[in-house]
Amino acid sequence: MTGFGSARGSGTGFAVSVEVRAVNNRHLKLTARGTDPYPLFEAELEKVVRRHVRRGSVQVQIRVDRTARPADLTLNTATLTAYKRQVIEACDGLDASAVNAVLSGLLSLPGIAPETVSMGGLPDDEWPVVEKVLGEALTKLDAARAAEGRAMAGELMAQHTAMTAALGGIRECLPAVVAGYRTRILDRVRQAVADAGVTVEADHLIREVATFADRTDVSEEVTRFAAHLDQFAELVTAGAADGAGRRLEFVVQEMGREANTLGSKAGDVGVSRRVVDLKAHLERVRELIQNVE
Repeated sequence: MTGFGSARGSGTGFAVSVEVRAVNNRHLKLTARGTDPYPLFEAELEKVVRRHVRRGSVQVQIRVDRTARPADLTLNTATLTAYKRQVIEACDGLDASAVNAVLSGLLSLPGIAPETVSMGGLPDDEWPVVEKVLGEALTKLDAARAAEGRAMAGELMAQHTAMTAALGGIRECLPAVVAGYRTRILDRVRQAVADAGVTVEADHLIREVATFADRTDVSEEVTRFAAHLDQFAELVTAGAADGAGRRLEFVVQEMGREANTLGSKAGDVGVSRRVVDLKAHLERVRELIQNVE
């Protein structure tokens, strides 16, 4: 399910803003962006995200606006002196104004004012605040995903109703399938007897019809499919049960197998058409449940 959540917070000398976006994915995939060093610590961020999200592609944007503190405003004087000496030597022979113009740009050179944020680990003073704000953003993401989930549950139950109707149509067709085959084979036998002038034992006809009935009997598959439909409805209406998404995938997979068997065994055009309808609804359901947790 898709969703968006954002939150803000602050600590001593810094302000934090977090945005979280999620789109459909069968597995959890996290991408972290923003102010250093947080994009480097996706493992720590994922621990927080997993408290709220189990499946989906999640993008976390963290921005930390830090206020400069006197302790942070320290120039690297050794590097500055070395730069100055090299510039004067390189400008030997130029007038003083030209040398001063070059020296005025020394402070922008690398290493003069180094970054104060350590990349060795998460900042101890910032991380508790960032973690709290991230949790608040994920809570809002949960609310957005829950609203989408309710709409998705309605669509899933609509597909359930359609599949139930298609299965009922298959049940209605089954008695006529065997009766139709019996009529067709009798007509063919009568025609063959009339053309060839031979006789056919009634037992042979009965045996042939019985063999066909046994070969095309899909009552067991229909019963199993109906049972899977009941379990499907229970999982959808149960709400946020742990692992419902995985169980739904398994149930839909089993329904797909039963539908394939129905299509291969049924010897009737009407049944085949309804099996095609079942498979179309199942494909729609597979798309919907890819990111159901």
